[in-house]
Amino acid sequence: MPVVTHDEWLRRAKAFQVYGAHHIDGADEPGAGDTFRVVSPRDGQVVGEVADGGPAEVDAAVVAARRAFDTGPWPRLAPAERGRVLLRLAQLLEEQRESLALTVSLEMGKPVTDAHDIELRAAINTFRWYGQLADKLTDESPHTAPDALALVTREPAGVVGAVVPWNFPLTLASWKVAPALAAGCTVVLKPSEKSPLSALLLGRLGTEAGLPPGVLNVVTGDGPSAGRALGLHPGVDVLAFTGSTAVGRHFLRYSADSNLKRVWLELGGKSPNIVLPDAPDLEKAAATAAWGIFFNQGEMCTAPSRLLVHSSVAERVTEAVVARARELRVGDPLDPATEMGALVGEGHLERVLGHVRQGVDEGARLRTGGARTRTDSGGSFVEPTVFDRVDPGARLSREEIFGPVLSIISFNTLEEAVELANATEYGLAAGLWTSDLGTAHRVSRALKAGTVWVNCYEEGDLTVPFGGMKQSGNGRDKSAHALEKYTELKTTWIQL
Repeated sequence: MPVVTHDEWLRRAKAFQVYGAHHIDGADEPGAGDTFRVVSPRDGQVVGEVADGGPAEVDAAVVAARRAFDTGPWPRLAPAERGRVLLRLAQLLEEQRESLALTVSLEMGKPVTDAHDIELRAAINTFRWYGQLADKLTDESPHTAPDALALVTREPAGVVGAVVPWNFPLTLASWKVAPALAAGCTVVLKPSEKSPLSALLLGRLGTEAGLPPGVLNVVTGDGPSAGRALGLHPGVDVLAFTGSTAVGRHFLRYSADSNLKRVWLELGGKSPNIVLPDAPDLEKAAATAAWGIFFNQGEMCTAPSRLLVHSSVAERVTEAVVARARELRVGDPLDPATEMGALVGEGHLERVLGHVRQGVDEGARLRTGGARTRTDSGGSFVEPTVFDRVDPGARLSREEIFGPVLSIISFNTLEEAVELANATEYGLAAGLWTSDLGTAHRVSRALKAGTVWVNCYEEGDLTVPFGGMKQSGNGRDKSAHALEKYTELKTTWIQL
């Protein structure tokens, strides 16, 4: 990252004020005139005002996307041509990397260094990867009888509605938009009302990169209005959603109540992270556990919020995690030295602190943290928090907190560890620390999770799929498998 000082970020932030319209049919569209303010959790100050969309704006965007799909050039372009546009979009994101990082940091509170080095890197790489993949896909011609020819082709599914959350506003948008565009679909993107600014910039950059009008539309608004309208719209063929399990249920209902559109869900998690006594490096396991739960303020569906540690090493690992939590620097998201920024807003802060109070009431031992901090900033900051002696049946160990709160649970046998790990309605991710290759294979297969990390956490690249089991959702983002969500298989049988 180029050296940008705290003072320079502050200077840019003072000049930052975005007034955003929807991006529909290749142009900015103010909609009905209603707006809402975007408040930065960094200091409680308004950093933008954007159009407040509802059914009318969603309908305009879907109509534009439908026209672009049914009669426009995008689905009919050679895949290599689509790929070149996605590569150009990746380049524009790279050119605007600093301004986009500042936007993400201000709207949702993460450290600007993380926004630049991790969030933008992921978004840029995603568009680049799918741009390069676009012309590498092949159809099938199964061997049949000698007097017939069978063709199995993948065709773009149509209009895609993409609804994404605020915790990784550009990364998660890119995971849905890039493969959908590579497949030849058109998209209506609805970002969270807490982080709409970066999504609007993405829509405008897409048009600048050469996406034809109507191919990528962005409608801002809240879930009950804009999100519901998108889920119910009969012109949407596929709905891709990342967010809470509760809202995911709504989208399934919207599908049933409309046109039975396919709904792909990436939902919550309460991910276990198992540390066995033969872990190759207990200090590294503890440091990684702390990083995993405190990175992005714990606002991650994959956060390893349940640390399951063998009783023989439990106190050693716990002390190391607690020490790391106490030394972690919670600070201004615009300070490059900050390691943990602000929670997304006051409502979410109160929800996280409510879980902390409940954990104490349930009898868990609070080892560190648990309180609001940086109260003079006007922002929504909370201390890194660690509990041990957590009852596996307590709400602290069952419910997704989506904040920097770690529950440590000890176990005595490997079988007990697997049982505890799977004792959740979620199945998004899991971690395992062991030196035994056989144990790594057996336990990974036994864990009910879409991703299992062994002797690491949150590692991977775009070649591997990401998604959940059980109530963590269905379908996969990333990798070539993501294209399965945005394409339809067609069989053509030709009698010779």
